[in-house]
Amino acid sequence: MRIIVASIVAIFAVSLVCQSALAQNQYTVTGAGATFPFPLLDLWRVKYNAEHPNINMNYQSIGSGGGVKQHIEKTVNFAATDAPLTTGELELVPDSLHIPEAIGGITVSYNVPEIPESGLKLTGKQIADIFLGKITKWNDPSVLETNPDLSLPDKNILVVHRSDGSGTTHVFTEYLDMVSQDWHDQIGFGKSIPWPAGVGAAGNEGVAATVRTTPYSIGYVELAYAFQNDMTFAYVENGDGTAFIEPSLETLSASAAGAASSLPQAHESWQGITINNAPGPNSYPITSFTYILLHQNLETATSSKEHAVETVNLIKWMITDGQKYSPELLYVPIPAEVTQIGLDGLDKVTYDGMPLSAGAMTEPQSLPSPDAKSGGCLIATAAFGSELAPQVQLLREVRDNVLLDTGSGMAFMGAFNNIYYSFSPSVADLERQNPVFKEVVRMAITPMLSTLSILNYVHIDSEHEMLGYGIGIILLNIGVYFVAPAIIVVKLRQKICKI
Repeated sequence: MRIIVASIVAIFAVSLVCQSALAQNQYTVTGAGATFPFPLLDLWRVKYNAEHPNINMNYQSIGSGGGVKQHIEKTVNFAATDAPLTTGELELVPDSLHIPEAIGGITVSYNVPEIPESGLKLTGKQIADIFLGKITKWNDPSVLETNPDLSLPDKNILVVHRSDGSGTTHVFTEYLDMVSQDWHDQIGFGKSIPWPAGVGAAGNEGVAATVRTTPYSIGYVELAYAFQNDMTFAYVENGDGTAFIEPSLETLSASAAGAASSLPQAHESWQGITINNAPGPNSYPITSFTYILLHQNLETATSSKEHAVETVNLIKWMITDGQKYSPELLYVPIPAEVTQIGLDGLDKVTYDGMPLSAGAMTEPQSLPSPDAKSGGCLIATAAFGSELAPQVQLLREVRDNVLLDTGSGMAFMGAFNNIYYSFSPSVADLERQNPVFKEVVRMAITPMLSTLSILNYVHIDSEHEMLGYGIGIILLNIGVYFVAPAIIVVKLRQKICKI
């Protein structure tokens, strides 16, 4: 019983000593741009928030063109694009960093009732001729020649393309430009082009929905959307002209193999960088990096230094720990060499001229206190699984911004640390070894954390106020942990005795 009481008192002191960020450390990181990586970004939003409940991400899937525009206007914390910035765009925002976040592929998806499964074989020239409006029938002799085993209908082809500025369009039309002289001479490539045929739809979502609901249609859709919507798609002839390749993680990865050694640094121009139509017998030919755009001078796009730190921390997580979630949504994780390009770029980010080291930002900093031993809020860290957990940050904020601002608070911290660190490492080790004990401790300290949040909403200007609030919170916790349970036990015993 003494151990339990000591633990509760110690943890409370840790709280008092260490806390107050739950309300103050809530941040929203805003982004906008490419629809190509949206399924992955949305999964990252959920996974990162589960690890860091005080950080939310709000990403608007508006197309690469819209993302670049907002990046230039500095109305979002980061942008996403499938097409690198052009020389003209880079002149408007010369402090831009290109950070590859994933590798994706674009499918040529179709809806032909007579062909209910994937596997229609198409060459690059045939795809270009379909989108040029030169091949207008599903049973065109050219298509029949590459698909002798299929019963192709005598039906008109409805082409569906993007209506918005899009990195997916850039990647797809760049591929067509590479494989078709007619396309190169008449159309070219870019995020927006003058489409010679078909109907437009907004976003990968819009193209996917239109193709799925319109018989005899064909469109270009990112691989994750095609799989999520159970769409049928073509096998496209490889860059060597030797085989028709099914889009998959393996064939997309084959296209990206060896690219890292020839890539620029994050702060350099990426215009012209492509892995489209890559050689190799197993390389799917419509493949691309997708990028995060970030300002190197981040004070121009964030509200505070802390906000900038959280933005960079989130992006660092995306290109490191977050990569493990890529395959389940059919994105290829970026190679380690490409990850390093992103990390080196994040090391260049500054706020008001001061560097925000990507390496330093992931380790919470403990401000020194008199006679304090190192170790931080050990019990709370073990209970909530991370030093970056908002509950732990709350403890640190109370310690650093409330207690250490007064003489009485500093004296309390010095005395408290001498007691707390005598047993907290053992308690923390038990939490890590025993999940049940960890849950018990977490439930036990949660009410205390709620009471400590009071200190986020008051201004302490004197020693008397510090002592008053401190004593008040201690008494409140005594009531929560001892008086209330005692009353409940007495009431239960009285009822039992009457039975």
